[in-house]
Amino acid sequence: MSIRQKLLFKIKSVELKKVIAPKKVSTYFGQDTFSIEVMRKHVSKKTFDAFKLWIAEGKTISLVQANEIANAMKNWAIVKGATYYTHWFQPMTGLTAEKHDSFISFVGPGKVIEKFSGNKLIQGEPDASSFPSGGIRATFEARGYTAWDPTSPAFIIESKLGKTLCIPTIFVSYHGEALDKKLPLLRSEDALNIAALGLLKLFGHKYTKKVFSTCGAEQEYFLIDKNYYNLRQDLIMAGRTLIGALSPKGQQLEDQYFGTIKERVLNYMFEVAEDAYKLGIPVMTRHNEVAPHQYEFAPIFEESNIAADHNQLLMELMKKIALRHGLVCLLHEKPFAGVNGSGKHLNWSLADDLGNNLLNPGQTPEDNLQFLAILSAVLRAVYLHGDLLRASVALAGNEHRLGANEAPPAIISVFLGEQLTHILNMIEKGVKSKVSKSDIIDLGIGRLPKFNKDTTDRNRTSPFAFTGTKFEFRAVGSSQNISTPIAIINTIIAESLDYVVGQIKKVTSVGEDFNAAVLKVISGIIKETKDIRFEGNNYSEQWIKEAKKRGLPNIAATYSALEALIKKENILLFEKYKVFSKEELVARYHIWVNMYNLTLEIEANVLNEMVNASVVPAGYKYERLLSCALDKLVRLKKSVGLKVNAAALIDKKAHLSEVVSSIYYVRKNTLAMVKLLAQAKKMKDEKRSEVYFYRLKPLMEHIRKHVDQLECVVADDAWDLPKYREMLFIK
Repeated sequence: MSIRQKLLFKIKSVELKKVIAPKKVSTYFGQDTFSIEVMRKHVSKKTFDAFKLWIAEGKTISLVQANEIANAMKNWAIVKGATYYTHWFQPMTGLTAEKHDSFISFVGPGKVIEKFSGNKLIQGEPDASSFPSGGIRATFEARGYTAWDPTSPAFIIESKLGKTLCIPTIFVSYHGEALDKKLPLLRSEDALNIAALGLLKLFGHKYTKKVFSTCGAEQEYFLIDKNYYNLRQDLIMAGRTLIGALSPKGQQLEDQYFGTIKERVLNYMFEVAEDAYKLGIPVMTRHNEVAPHQYEFAPIFEESNIAADHNQLLMELMKKIALRHGLVCLLHEKPFAGVNGSGKHLNWSLADDLGNNLLNPGQTPEDNLQFLAILSAVLRAVYLHGDLLRASVALAGNEHRLGANEAPPAIISVFLGEQLTHILNMIEKGVKSKVSKSDIIDLGIGRLPKFNKDTTDRNRTSPFAFTGTKFEFRAVGSSQNISTPIAIINTIIAESLDYVVGQIKKVTSVGEDFNAAVLKVISGIIKETKDIRFEGNNYSEQWIKEAKKRGLPNIAATYSALEALIKKENILLFEKYKVFSKEELVARYHIWVNMYNLTLEIEANVLNEMVNASVVPAGYKYERLLSCALDKLVRLKKSVGLKVNAAALIDKKAHLSEVVSSIYYVRKNTLAMVKLLAQAKKMKDEKRSEVYFYRLKPLMEHIRKHVDQLECVVADDAWDLPKYREMLFIK
């Protein structure tokens, strides 16, 4: 009996205490966050008003006020049971980082008090030497700074034996360059705010003071039993299975999607939701996804900066809580070949401080016209900067998913739906010089229809689809930090909003009626950006051919997609809107190319180990079993005249030959892989990425193909690695 088979008898659900009367979510939602309302109760009105003004207009609070807030935060956290605090930040690894400091301060020999100053709240100094910087600073230059982000509330993280106060912060180098994901996002929000306010001012909005993006990230993930996970080196080291034959039953019956959630998983979901609610994370939806043991959490929309923080927190909670249930949460984009991978559909919209969704068409002609102006700006942004959108989702894990008939292809396009497409076509073909303000806008062809909230059925194959008051960027990977995609979306749309404003002013400056001028500008953008719009099946071969005719790039390789970050025109764009400097963009390019290389090297080395330590020995054992059986049959046939069906003997020989060949090809390709890795070490990062994409990945797929053939024939009691049919159908 193999280790794997013995394990089957040990797997069972974790016994949990039953909750007789669960609390109402409204009674504890956000209880572990130092929210605006909590702050209001703990600081003076003067300090609270100063803090609100800081958030709204950027007028920094005084050190005295910072000290008051820090003291209030400390007292609140200590009452909650916290003994340490940390500046919680998001380096360019895409993960989160923290260095914990105690609240204690010495006041005499052997005597301490709890103390937390405004200086420590506002700024920290973690060692930055081991975080990727892409050349921004030398390795020996260790200094880095964290700075408090007051727009995102502090929160308490709880472990079994204690609690820690976490303060969301940005992370910068000694000279002030962004070494994190959060700072560029905050900068992009400023750029978007200024551009959107400029447009709203043209439309007569006098009282709007702030515009911001809002997001909701649908988080997909897999769950597998921890015992299986511990027997799979590839899952532990790479987050995905590098070998493994398809289960006879996968997702082909489509019986998993929205199906009844297994009790073991449902218990896990309940605990994730409870801990998320305590942290103020608005988890709204949970359900089975398409693949076996694939699931999704989806939140309510929030301001993008907070949504990004909450998504990082949610992923950490999901992984931590899974272990309590004897499970492991897999966030890799493609943990299992042959079944759907996991994405993180990023729902993006625009809102103002008066509570309006600017992607809601509205009820009046003016609202309709404003909506169309913003819509045209989005179309133009995607049309001109699709390369940046593709770069924002470029990582090794997403290469397995994009375009694999389960996720949008690497071709960036926009889906608007039948009704909006019809309206844009009308605007393109005929616009009157004067436009009625009292009625629905008269285009001379027909009246602009009143928009419905859901203007169309959803298109699940489109990478950037309008889904009713929001756009859904479906190409984001499940493991990704969403800050970079949001920052890029914000920036390119800010640039297009500025363009729309400039064009409207240009047309009205020569005496054109305002509404007619707006429609004229919209009409021009509609014509210019027509190639980016596609209403059909993005998975089809026909679309790939059509996209090529339209001149839309189809960039499959991560390293090629990332080159958009260092294009001269893109650097100028980000510098203009003060989101990234040239140095910061170049750094990110080098960091992410290097991370791609390191990821593939880890995978290849793990595959080499698995092949030599697990696969080949099991194959040899089975090969010996077959050859011994065949040898005995041939001997018995000669020595005692055993009658053996000639066809049966030929079949045994053929089967042995197949096994011998499979082992040979596994070994041959593995040796070639190891040789290629050695050669690649001498190459520069960009060349290495190219070699890995075009040569290493196909080699790994060849190895997998022959290993999977062996898995399907080697005796079950000789194969120690857990199989898909077990991992994807846990009890």
